[in-house]
Amino acid sequence: MKKQQLQKTQGFEQLLAWQKAQDLAVYIYELTKDFPSEEKFALTSQIRRAVTSVSANIAEGYGRRSAKDKIQFYTIGYGSLLELKSHLHLAVRLGYLQKELFNTAVDKIIDVQKLINALISSIRRNDST
Repeated sequence: MKKQQLQKTQGFEQLLAWQKAQDLAVYIYELTKDFPSEEKFALTSQIRRAVTSVSANIAEGYGRRSAKDKIQFYTIGYGSLLELKSHLHLAVRLGYLQKELFNTAVDKIIDVQKLINALISSIRRNDST
């Protein structure tokens, strides 16, 4: 019975954008675990904060009542993806991240960007009707 109740109360977990953002976070955590130890509280921390912000903002946006608020949080999550991408560019330039791994990360980032854009478009369509 508890499991059924839990499933009924879950909402943002059903969003593909949130699921893919979580998958991206796991991937990024794996990528950054071998960064130099002196970067632990610098670039590594910035990268991890940016990537965890994505799914957190999707979840928070989902819980908002107004379309404007939902879009605002989804847009913040999108911005965090751009921040993440910028940090990853720097990691490549510093020699912490191989270009092939960067390219895979960017592909995953683009997937989440498209899903967030689809969420925003859906809200705008539903809000205008």
